[in-house]
Amino acid sequence: MPRRGRSERVTLADVARLAGVSTTTASKVLNGRSDVGARTRERVLEVMAELGYRPTTARHQKTRERAILTVLDFVESRYAGTVLQGILVAANAAQAELLLHLPPEKPAAVSRQAARTWLEQRRESGVVGVIVLAAAMPDPVLLAAEDVEMPVVAIDPIDTTESRVVSIGSTNWAGGRSATEHLIKLGHRRIAWIGGPLGSAPSVERFHGYQAALHSAGIEADRSLVRHEAFSFDAGFRHALDLLSRDDRPTGIVAGNDEIALGVLAAAGRLGIAVPRELSVTGFDDTPQTEWTTPRLTSVRQPLAGMGRMAVETVLAMADGVQPASRHLQLATTLSVRDSTGPAPAP
Repeated sequence: MPRRGRSERVTLADVARLAGVSTTTASKVLNGRSDVGARTRERVLEVMAELGYRPTTARHQKTRERAILTVLDFVESRYAGTVLQGILVAANAAQAELLLHLPPEKPAAVSRQAARTWLEQRRESGVVGVIVLAAAMPDPVLLAAEDVEMPVVAIDPIDTTESRVVSIGSTNWAGGRSATEHLIKLGHRRIAWIGGPLGSAPSVERFHGYQAALHSAGIEADRSLVRHEAFSFDAGFRHALDLLSRDDRPTGIVAGNDEIALGVLAAAGRLGIAVPRELSVTGFDDTPQTEWTTPRLTSVRQPLAGMGRMAVETVLAMADGVQPASRHLQLATTLSVRDSTGPAPAP
């Protein structure tokens, strides 16, 4: 079998194809894993020798250490930091290296073939699985991951039409409903919603929970009280300023996450509206900053660190050939009631 020229770099996918095995199996042979048959191992090693295959990163060849690639857009939020903490602890316990990366750009973002090459390069660096943390992962990359048998787990997925991706989140619908029902029980009837982007599955689920609570209570939804934008302080501040400047302003606001809720509190302070005497506000995530606000923020608690730990356990199990019982895993939410919610003001 002739070797390729220097300009034609041999990839692990080439080795797997000629050896008649999956790329995952070839990677296991490369990393010295014990869960590969002797004859298969021998065949893969023979093809590596015949093709002159050389791993691009010698460090992983020496350490035999597995790596997990976490793809994310941002790290500055309390949400991302808390989930990452869970990922880091679980990766450390599994003796896996943790790598961070921004979502792939062109051409990998638009070409399935380019995305396949991008993933093969990650595999040759020791990566055995990818965790996508609340980021938009282009569908060509997700499809290419199936081609090269690279497991992908998405935490709170954004902007993907690929329903086959394994996802981890919380009971967002139930959380959105419980926050809204809490305000309804306090006597509120004009309840606004300020949520994240419509491309965010968790945000949409929370919004549907909000709608379900209103419908169940016989309250007609007012579309003029609904806003969708970004999971950010700025979005919460701007939309709250607009809503609270109306003559028929809402007496309660359900925010899609804690950062939006913090923007709402700031807007209320700017307008001189007392919380919770004149306005009640709820958040979502129950990040540590909910205890630092004035007043302290009522928020739907989701187990962020637990979601990170589950993502690591799931992606490593998939790398070992064990598929999860469900492609959409959800952890339970609870409502943490604090000082930002109170009885509805008298008409």
